[in-house]
Amino acid sequence: MRYDKEDIQAALRVLREGGIIVYPTDTVWGLGCDATNAEAVKRLYALKEREDSKSMLVLLDSPAKLNYYVTDVPEAAWQLLEVGECSRAEALRPLTIIYPGARNIAANLIAEDGSIGIRITHEPFSRALCEQLKHPLVSTSANISGHPTARFYKEIEQTILDRADYVCRFRREDDVPCEPSSIIKVNTDGTFRIIRE
Repeated sequence: MRYDKEDIQAALRVLREGGIIVYPTDTVWGLGCDATNAEAVKRLYALKEREDSKSMLVLLDSPAKLNYYVTDVPEAAWQLLEVGECSRAEALRPLTIIYPGARNIAANLIAEDGSIGIRITHEPFSRALCEQLKHPLVSTSANISGHPTARFYKEIEQTILDRADYVCRFRREDDVPCEPSSIIKVNTDGTFRIIRE
C-alpha cells in the first residue's frame, strides 16, 4: 500500500509549525510532534491529559542517527537492534529501546534519569515522516492518558481527532488490531531490563 505524498506534505507542514498530528506507526496509531520542539511536546502532554513527568518515546528512520540523540549507545543496544531486525523479518512486535544519555531532544521528553525511548520505524508512512522532517518524531498512543489504546484508526476517540492539528489519511481503513511495541531499557554498563514484552 502506497501512501499519498500530499498526506505526508500536509503532516510535515503541521509538524514544522509546532503542531500535533494523528498518524499510523509500526504499532498502534500515534500522536506525534517534532521531538526537538519543547513547546510542541508541552502541547502534546496537554492534549493527552498526561503528566509531563512520564516521558514519551520517539521514532527514528535509521539506526545511523542514534549517536546524535544518545551520548554513548551501549553495545548491548546495538545487539538488541540486530535481534529486532531479525524479529521484524519474522513479523514479531517492534522493539523500543530506552537509552541512557539522551541529547539533542526537547528536555521535556527526557526522563528524570536522562534516558529516552527510541524505536526505529520501518512502517512506510512514519518512516517517510522521520526522513523528511529530519528530526525524531514523538510517538505516543492516540488516546487520552488512562483510556484504552486504540488498536486501529476507527477506535481513536473523537476527542483526540478534534484536538489534533492534522489527522493523516493513510491506513484509516486498516482494521487489523495492532499492539504496542516491546520495550527494553539498556544501561550504560550493558545490563538491560525488559519493561514490556
